[in-house]
Amino acid sequence: MNTNPLPASPEGKPRFAYWKPLLFLAVLIGGLFYVKWEPYFHKAILAATNHDIGGSILAKTPEPSLAAAWDYSVVYFKAVWKAAILGILLGSLIQVLLPRDWMKRFFGQRTFGSTVAGGISSMPGMMCSCCAAPVAVGMRRQSGSVGAALAFWIGNPVLNPATIIFMGFVLGWKFAALRILAGIVLVFGVSHWAGRLVKDDDKITAELPQTPGPKPYSGSVAVRWMKTLWSMFWTVIPVYFIAVFLLGAVRAWLFPAIDPAIGSSILVLIGLALAGTLFVIPTASEIPIAKTMMSLGLGSGPAAALMMTLPAVSLPSLFMVRKAFPARVLWFVAGMVALIGIVTGLIAMTFL
Repeated sequence: MNTNPLPASPEGKPRFAYWKPLLFLAVLIGGLFYVKWEPYFHKAILAATNHDIGGSILAKTPEPSLAAAWDYSVVYFKAVWKAAILGILLGSLIQVLLPRDWMKRFFGQRTFGSTVAGGISSMPGMMCSCCAAPVAVGMRRQSGSVGAALAFWIGNPVLNPATIIFMGFVLGWKFAALRILAGIVLVFGVSHWAGRLVKDDDKITAELPQTPGPKPYSGSVAVRWMKTLWSMFWTVIPVYFIAVFLLGAVRAWLFPAIDPAIGSSILVLIGLALAGTLFVIPTASEIPIAKTMMSLGLGSGPAAALMMTLPAVSLPSLFMVRKAFPARVLWFVAGMVALIGIVTGLIAMTFL
């Protein structure tokens, strides 16, 4: 019986040294502690004490213009730049430090268990959909299945434990419970269903850009990482900046002024669910957005729709992962996010 835990190369040497996964783990833990865990600990105390986590990023919605686009882009990227850099770093490192056969074993199957693994592994990340997108792309390039990579991508913002805690203190624990229940359906159910839509996932994965190098494990790790980082940067960053800029310009059209007379309208609920699916926000910003709009007369139903759709996906994040997933999968996911937002809003109108 072969007891060697690592596959042997033709030269009889292990193809992958354990220091590489350990280095990835160190970067992952250190980065998340600096960017997410430590800041969110203090933010949770603020939420518990003041029942507030700051102002709404949509408090001012000027008429569409280049100035409006620039102003929103500056505010948005000031809030996310650290997490965005970490996401790109992890998305590139996952391709050169983690063995593809390990990824295939844990995240590469078309089973519900693989989807669950992707969703659970997303929860410590607590990133927004755009910052999690490069990691999901890296998972796909390392043979991660559609279901697992989608669950990781959507699970980061939707099942973010810090956001759910903030939500409980600021909006109430009924909103938090509704977010958890709808999030479970979205992250695990929709992701797995989307994965089942793809019959030729192995072929699609094989056609994705792979880690640079003449052989899968050849060449300097540093050189291969720089090539992977450069490739990922030009794949996801330009479209990211452009999409955020354009959405910042038209945010007044997506989120018009709230009038108490239309605060609980079904049409408003549907419109905000669609707008929330397209728009891009930093992590947990849906909470002050919903709180501010409710203070202006928005009903609990439309607010709950925003609570689900704003963090889940966005037009920029959909563009960022466009080469890692089939187009029909992304259309399906976006449609289901909007639908679940509408259903969540209807439930909130009835019970909250």
